[in-house]
Amino acid sequence: MRADERRSEISALLHTLSEPVSGGELAKRFGVSRQIIVQDISVLKAAGFEILSTHNGYILQTSPQAHRVFKVHHTTAETEDELSRIVALGGTVVDVFVWHKVYGKVEAKLNIFSPLHVRQFIEGVRSGKSIELMNITGGYHYHTIRAENEAVLDRIQESLESGGYLAKEKEA
Repeated sequence: MRADERRSEISALLHTLSEPVSGGELAKRFGVSRQIIVQDISVLKAAGFEILSTHNGYILQTSPQAHRVFKVHHTTAETEDELSRIVALGGTVVDVFVWHKVYGKVEAKLNIFSPLHVRQFIEGVRSGKSIELMNITGGYHYHTIRAENEAVLDRIQESLESGGYLAKEKEA
């Protein structure tokens, strides 16, 4: 079997599974080494497949959960409150992105879904090792939020709005 055929079959298999599959199991199934599977997964990720590497194996990040993109605006000091509001209501902050006038869309995956993740993110920012993406666009940025259903997303939207975090449509 050629590498591209194997990758296509790995992709198809991951689309059908609801549980992670280990690299060792994939290697056995396709008659290659685990190292080859790791390379195949890297190639698939580079091609745009959202494959998560977990302690239980690989799983395709497709979710039956609802998601919504929110345009928000706030200061660095308000970041912890913004993120805490989202996770407290059952949301996952999938990513953050900004639209830069020269670079276009600049994005970072976050996957923040618990108070612990919020604290870790805030500690990382406060350490001074880096700045938040929103700082390159005057505090304006977007989050993709995933939740169990639309009702949860509606509650998150209401919370962000009451906190003054939702940006107006005509702003930046």
